[in-house]
Amino acid sequence: MSNMDRETRDHYTVVIQAKDMAGSVGGLSGSTTVNITLTDVNDNPPKFSQKSYQLYVPELAPVGKAVGRIRANDEDEGQNAEMTYSITNPDAAAIFTITTDTDRREGIISLKQPLNYEKRKVHTLNIEGSNTYPDSHFSHLGPFKDTTSLRVIVGDVDEPPVFSMDYYIMDVYENSPAGTQVGTVTAVDPDSTNSAVRYFIENEEERPLYFNIGVNNGIIRTTQVLDREETAWHNITVMAAEVDNPRMVSHVPVTIQVLDVNDNIPAISGGNNAIIVCESTKHGQVIQTIRAADLDNFANGKFSFYMPPEHPANPNFTLKDNGDNTASIVSRRREGFSQDRDQELFSLVLVVADGGEPPLSSTATLSLRVCVCQRNRGRNSNNICQAQAFLSSAGLSTGAFVAILLCIVILLAIVMLFTQLRNKKASKEPLILSEEDIRENVVTYDDEGGGEEDTEAFDIAALRNPKASEPRRKFHTYLSCGPSPYGEEDEAEDDEEGIVVIRRRKAQEVDYGNYTPESEPTWFVIDCIPREISQSAPSLLLDSHDIIQQIIQQKVAEADSDMRGPPYDSLQTYAYEGRGSLAGSVSSLGLTAAAVPELNYADLEDWEPERQTMEQIVGEQLATDQANPDT
Repeated sequence: MSNMDRETRDHYTVVIQAKDMAGSVGGLSGSTTVNITLTDVNDNPPKFSQKSYQLYVPELAPVGKAVGRIRANDEDEGQNAEMTYSITNPDAAAIFTITTDTDRREGIISLKQPLNYEKRKVHTLNIEGSNTYPDSHFSHLGPFKDTTSLRVIVGDVDEPPVFSMDYYIMDVYENSPAGTQVGTVTAVDPDSTNSAVRYFIENEEERPLYFNIGVNNGIIRTTQVLDREETAWHNITVMAAEVDNPRMVSHVPVTIQVLDVNDNIPAISGGNNAIIVCESTKHGQVIQTIRAADLDNFANGKFSFYMPPEHPANPNFTLKDNGDNTASIVSRRREGFSQDRDQELFSLVLVVADGGEPPLSSTATLSLRVCVCQRNRGRNSNNICQAQAFLSSAGLSTGAFVAILLCIVILLAIVMLFTQLRNKKASKEPLILSEEDIRENVVTYDDEGGGEEDTEAFDIAALRNPKASEPRRKFHTYLSCGPSPYGEEDEAEDDEEGIVVIRRRKAQEVDYGNYTPESEPTWFVIDCIPREISQSAPSLLLDSHDIIQQIIQQKVAEADSDMRGPPYDSLQTYAYEGRGSLAGSVSSLGLTAAAVPELNYADLEDWEPERQTMEQIVGEQLATDQANPDT
């Protein structure tokens, strides 16, 4: 079978029958089915569905990103359908590039250069698609490739202004007056609207600006007098923004060089250091070579040296200009110098001038000192006196040696100071270790001794001596509502510090044995304690003779008035039972080593008269209350 085409039909089914007896009647037969599948060969070229395509791309499309895709069809399959895409016209290939997506058999178009709507609005691409693996057996069927045209339309987008240069370099002379024009920057709107542009100098750090710029014309001017020796180069950034759309902003760097002006006088290097003249100096020998220094640059820094003509000639020294910005001091004495014969110091007046326009000069007076110089020194080294030899051998000058000694003294002082601080810190540890160490201290004194049988426990009997401390007693208390049943009376008065002072005196003894209701009022007060005091301040109910109570109250008053205390609360708990009970304390703290006397119950009979008097008073009072219930 000829002219089979897989693209038309790729599968055939053939039924084969076999008969015996040459197909005669009565013979037997058998049949089978044969499936035939045609394999593909590369006999179909790729074809674009259209002869021309159109693509819209905005002019601000990023370079390297895909802007479109194109696809050619191939009726073959597998490897025979693989193809590659290419741009055949060179002008379009310089701006665009196309790559092949092997999975989807598409051509991916991307940018090699940015687009510009104002320069070119339309680009035409001639794209060719060809088989990657053509078969030479079917080359007679024609070229296995196809071409199409792609028209790229560039979209107009509002763009920021464009400067005429990528960067600007300008210059201005130093010492120019404020307002001197430095240069001009230019930017235009590249869009068809051609919007007006305004200029600004960027200053995000709010530093002082030495320049300003014309908002409408872009002229850069100075705002103050510039000094090249202070700052030789200035870097600024100029911004240009559209008037119609201020969000469209572009930037350009501007570098401004400050040109030198001869405004600094030259001077001798080394200052006022004395020049050493050796005793062994001979006639015509160079004593030392001097140099000049100038803050101006090399164009204004070519120096010349000479001795002022208005001064008389120096009989001891002369000056020789070496022509290389140096000068040599030469001896004129034939007999040499001597410390014993000559004066210690000589002077030499000279003039140093620069090569600027106009030239500037200065007059200097050099001091020369005669001494015995150190031997075996270097050929190019300056003269050194023997008194300074031990310093120069170590490479140190007198000033450096003094500075080293001063540093050593300072270090010793610091070490001594730290040692004293460390000893002071070790002797007394501070109450607060750091400012962040905020905490609470709870100090508890809760020592009850060793039990009832412990007679050697802590004895505070020595503190219980109210008579000894009575003249100096100051504490808070309350006033009783009647005479004290213990035979004493309290008088209270406020001192200048607002503390209640208690003065106690003996009251007259009252004989209740002869008491009758007719002779005295029918009632009396044994003791009166305000309820608010008894409920809110139980500590005040302790016996006022108790020195422990006094100490506690005194400590409370001191803690309340102490402004130097630590910045945290301090809780001090004193587990003390007081001495208010006549039965005595059950704690072993109040016991002493002395033997406790036995109780004598016969003494209870002495209480009989007082008991009878109390019964009589209470009984009559009850009778009166029953007779007058409304009272």
